[in-house]
Amino acid sequence: MTATFPQEQATEIFYPVEDGEPLAESYDHVEAILTTLAVLKQYLAGCQATVLANQYLFYSQGFPNLRVAPDVMVIWQVAPGGRNNYKIWEEGQVPGVIFEMTSPSTQSQDKGFKKTLYEQLGVKEYWLFDPRGEWIEEKLRGYRLEGESYQLVRDGRSEPLGLRLEVEGKLIGFYREDTGEKLLIPEELWSAWQREMEARVAAEEMAQQERQRAEVLAAQLRSLGIEPEA
Repeated sequence: MTATFPQEQATEIFYPVEDGEPLAESYDHVEAILTTLAVLKQYLAGCQATVLANQYLFYSQGFPNLRVAPDVMVIWQVAPGGRNNYKIWEEGQVPGVIFEMTSPSTQSQDKGFKKTLYEQLGVKEYWLFDPRGEWIEEKLRGYRLEGESYQLVRDGRSEPLGLRLEVEGKLIGFYREDTGEKLLIPEELWSAWQREMEARVAAEEMAQQERQRAEVLAAQLRSLGIEPEA
């Protein structure tokens, strides 16, 4: 079943940007949101897609109260970059994947209203992540749209993203299906960059030492009247 919503009214409508509420109820939830946002933005860099976090999604033109603010949403076939809010009728695309970092206080809405809404809007995948394992024992639970209804994801794969998802402590780990490579979180990227720089410096120092040894040997040969080969 495809949802039908009221149409645009004649008067100018104001669509708010923020509600003044905090990003999330705990540090664990904030970290999960921001890390997922950073990893997916890096993964989709250069694609005709955008990744947004905690921004209003308006789904009915002319009715600004009909809105929701997904923790992280990925939308394909739209211009890359951020928005102050996201209006489906202006962009022409529904989010393809939505993540909600859930908790006992949001459990009812996350598995009730939001799940039904995303299903009706045609969001291909909906993932619930409970970083503290407070009500989802396995912490991560996904739903995939099959026909017009959501079915539980049992293989740990996100088909739209082409990624395998794993619980890693209080974060979601993302792995490419084509190579098995892990998508590094910002801290891991920084560590990898530092290791690369250290290896490069060590290689340059070694090369410099080799050049110095070669110059010493060449000087010794010349002192014996032997001109070293170039």
